[in-house]
Amino acid sequence: MIKQENTMKISEIYNLNKSQAELDFVDINPDEDLPLFIDPFFLSKKQDNWSIEATLTIRSFFQQVIDLIRNGNENVAKELFDHLHEPNATCMGMSVGNPRGRGVGNQDTDKIYDSLLRSRAIQTGLIQDIEDNILFVDNFGKDKLSDMATNIITSHLITYTQNQCNFHNIPLTPGISSDYFWNRQANEWQTELTDMLVVNGKRILFVPKGIVSYSKGYTPDKYYNHFVLEFLQNEHLRLQTALVQRKNNGAHFVTKKSLKEINPQSKDFLRRFTQEHPEVLQQFKDTTDIDSLPNIEITDINIREVLQNLVTRLQAIPTGNNSASDFHNIIKGILEIVFYPHLLNPIKEREILNGRKRIDITFDNAAKNGIFHRLSENHNIPCPYIYIECKNYSHDIANPELDQISGRFSVNRGRVGFVICRQFENKDLFIQRCRDTFTDGRGLVVPLADEDIILLLQNYNDWNSDFTERFLSDKVRDIIM
Repeated sequence: MIKQENTMKISEIYNLNKSQAELDFVDINPDEDLPLFIDPFFLSKKQDNWSIEATLTIRSFFQQVIDLIRNGNENVAKELFDHLHEPNATCMGMSVGNPRGRGVGNQDTDKIYDSLLRSRAIQTGLIQDIEDNILFVDNFGKDKLSDMATNIITSHLITYTQNQCNFHNIPLTPGISSDYFWNRQANEWQTELTDMLVVNGKRILFVPKGIVSYSKGYTPDKYYNHFVLEFLQNEHLRLQTALVQRKNNGAHFVTKKSLKEINPQSKDFLRRFTQEHPEVLQQFKDTTDIDSLPNIEITDINIREVLQNLVTRLQAIPTGNNSASDFHNIIKGILEIVFYPHLLNPIKEREILNGRKRIDITFDNAAKNGIFHRLSENHNIPCPYIYIECKNYSHDIANPELDQISGRFSVNRGRVGFVICRQFENKDLFIQRCRDTFTDGRGLVVPLADEDIILLLQNYNDWNSDFTERFLSDKVRDIIM
């Protein structure tokens, strides 16, 4: 547990010497809330294993609510809402100043539940996913949805926080109450004593930066303006109603303004419309996509300055075992920048397998496009996780290092990894060894040296990953083609 008088971010409190770009979690200030949200819809679109597991837990909770209400067990269903409290531990949401959880409070949960019953949205099947509440339930917004989701997936956030603290050598406090979380195996709320991050006596939960958003994608405004009204425009044109107007060139049209005058936006109207045209809601869900926020949208950061600083620090690290920790530490931050948002949730392996240390780092593969997506979809190479091994050798890496990483591959965990080293005297020889490993069916290992890392940093763009994609694609093609 740490005591801190000044207002500082986690990276400053624990002297991580890393910017937000080099961290997988949102670098929060424990004394203030960031206006960021956990959006269950966005989470459900993510492809990494952590997001998939968290989504399954959210759906488990809400399905239990739906089943109880439809079976007439409304009082039991309402009891499930008792544990949807004010989640201050993530320091995210709508508060100004000290985090105080202005989302779901005790009175709010009663109102939300009553609104659910009054709207009959659950009984009629209109609401199927927890995020649908935003569209159809009165007095329900993104802050309440985010707070509900945070409560439900608390156990996932605890595990993530523990892994990130281990990754960055941040001390945890044992025997702290987890607070309530939804256990989808037991189908009930549970609590436990576990290792927690505690700052100034306050429990802190990290949130992966790749899953947070401003919740601007799945909203009633977007649904109404871009899907409902456009559907109605086409319907009025098809039926040639009185709302149809004619342009000078003879083309017919219907204005959204005229439709809004007849059916102004309200959740009651959206409920009635969607019950008659559920296919429009499905189209909204299928076509709406959300991307992870770039680092400069999460925090004020001079990314060029960060990149140049990393290049300078990398070049200053000596080779050899004495500086191995420094090399590993800087590579962790560099890979977070270069691979984000395609690779998330880095974990430092601590286990010993058969007396041998396991791989330095594993990332969850969250790619929806690009080289990490194509390896699985186009080349049929399983890669739900990506392995990273760092070697601060003064000499070339050889077969033992190649065998070390390929020996950890499996179908379930993946067959793709990177060996990060300082330099190659004979790079062609090691590339040929990587080709032989791949040809023998032992997996894909991609080597990167300092010169490669520096080139990636010098050409990095927080808004455009084209250079990184081309660079990595060429590296992979050189081995597998």
